Amino acid sequence: MIKAVNLVKRYGSNYALNDVSFEIAEGEVVGLLGPNGAGKSTAMNILTGYLSTTSGAAYINGVNMLENPMEAKKLIGFLPEQPPVYPEMTVIEYLNFVYELKGCALERDKHINEVLSSVKLLDVKNRLIKNLSKGYRQRVGIAQALVGDPKVIIFDEPTVGLDPKQILEVRNLIRTLAKKHTVILSTHILAEVQAVCERVIIINKGRIIANERTDELTKTIEDGYHYRVKVCGPQKEVLSALEKIRGVKSVTATGERDTDSYAYLVESERGIDARKAIFTLCAQKSWPMIGMTPVGTDLESIFIRLVDRANGEPTKNETKRRRAH
Repeated sequence: MIKAVNLVKRYGSNYALNDVSFEIAEGEVVGLLGPNGAGKSTAMNILTGYLSTTSGAAYINGVNMLENPMEAKKLIGFLPEQPPVYPEMTVIEYLNFVYELKGCALERDKHINEVLSSVKLLDVKNRLIKNLSKGYRQRVGIAQALVGDPKVIIFDEPTVGLDPKQILEVRNLIRTLAKKHTVILSTHILAEVQAVCERVIIINKGRIIANERTDELTKTIEDGYHYRVKVCGPQKEVLSALEKIRGVKSVTATGERDTDSYAYLVESERGIDARKAIFTLCAQKSWPMIGMTPVGTDLESIFIRLVDRANGEPTKNETKRRRAH
């Protein structure tokens, strides 16, 4: 559905994008991440036809964006970070305006009502946009992206400035849209990506440093898995037994105590998930395990570690190893 081939965007001697290539299949929901200035917005602006490339090509459903921009743009709905709405218009007036602007051929009233219904704007369709809350204005921005029923929807920071309830509503809406559309979501809110995206593309300094399924992103990290485990049992015996589990690299007693349980930080070797073995050990020893939580494997930690590694900065574990030597 979406194909970026060796995208390069250069401003003088500075590269906003440097040989970036990726593909997104029909029906995928993909998160586009990166630090400020990484090249995310440049990539989205090229995909939507707002920017040309220095070299390389972008295809939407096989249509070259640079060679056939009008045809390619008909396939895309785009929500910029600031929704492109006209405050003095009512919601219905604005969507009719967008309908005409896009040269939409669908049956007007039926299509616009379907869009209003999908983003839950029917009750406010006759209200001026300037009188709506920020959450509803964001919905209007999403609605304009849906006019014309495009195959691809691109969201740039869709929940910035919204309250927690509004954020959940927008996330649920994105999940619903994903049933009929291919979705790219660019955001700084990493929990958002974990909540709605199947795959993550991370850009840093104009290059892709990770392109993985969200649930497999931990495999891109050199270090093993880390867990904080709480076990009820003799501390020295538990520590010794955990250290003997196959694939466990190190075990540290953290000193934390919760009634009769002690907490341990367990690090496994790369690629080995030791959770089942830990649970089995505790069951065999009749040591109640009252908690096990992953440490440093949430998307935020992974993102920071990947960017640090791409920038040549040591991760925390690398720093520890260097100090040990």
